[in-house]
Amino acid sequence: MRLDRFVCKSTMLTRVQASSAIERGEVCVNGQTMTSERAQVHENNLVTLNGVALSCRPFRYLLLNKTAGTICSNIDEVYPSLFNNIDIEHRDELHIAGRLDADTTGLVLITDDGRWSFNIITPSKQCRKVYRVGLSKAIDLDAADKFKQGIQLQGEEKLTKPALLEMITPKDVRLTITEGKFHQVKRMFASIGNKVVTLHRERIGDIQLDVMPGEWRYLTQLEIESFSDKDL
Repeated sequence: MRLDRFVCKSTMLTRVQASSAIERGEVCVNGQTMTSERAQVHENNLVTLNGVALSCRPFRYLLLNKTAGTICSNIDEVYPSLFNNIDIEHRDELHIAGRLDADTTGLVLITDDGRWSFNIITPSKQCRKVYRVGLSKAIDLDAADKFKQGIQLQGEEKLTKPALLEMITPKDVRLTITEGKFHQVKRMFASIGNKVVTLHRERIGDIQLDVMPGEWRYLTQLEIESFSDKDL
């Protein structure tokens, strides 16, 4: 964790105030004065501010059911931020582990633990994401085999990793992928001549969406541990 972030997470200082304290030489790591806000701090380091030992607040892990017309950003932009639905302290410290487009709904995981979210978004972990997909026209009967073999996306050299496609109705399917390429689900269906009209994320790893649209909850300890430094 960056030193300025550690100080913020251990005090009531803003990022600007924490950076100023570091530049003034008020912060020490293991007895050594540190003046770089970018210095990395580890769990076993002793960090002090003006001689007082600092201790990070516990990490937080949230699940939210994203509504359409909101964006996965900490601030409002063209669309309002989904963080407007979360009324907790130090909200600016949180980030999203796996973003969704403005028109996509469903499961979003939110945390202030960068190591934990790395296990969700890094490609090597092959974290499973399950989507309910509404299509503009009936899916071809051989589509499941194509997705299992990998789809050639426009502008990509390699095929996508094998994906599981389940047909619920001819225009309503469930898709499980282990990647997170830009607009991947929409591009996969476009590559087989179809168009996504609705997209809803139901599951990430072992975590299932179980709250109403716009609502959120904290993850259980078991859910948190399901993403702790292991293949998913």
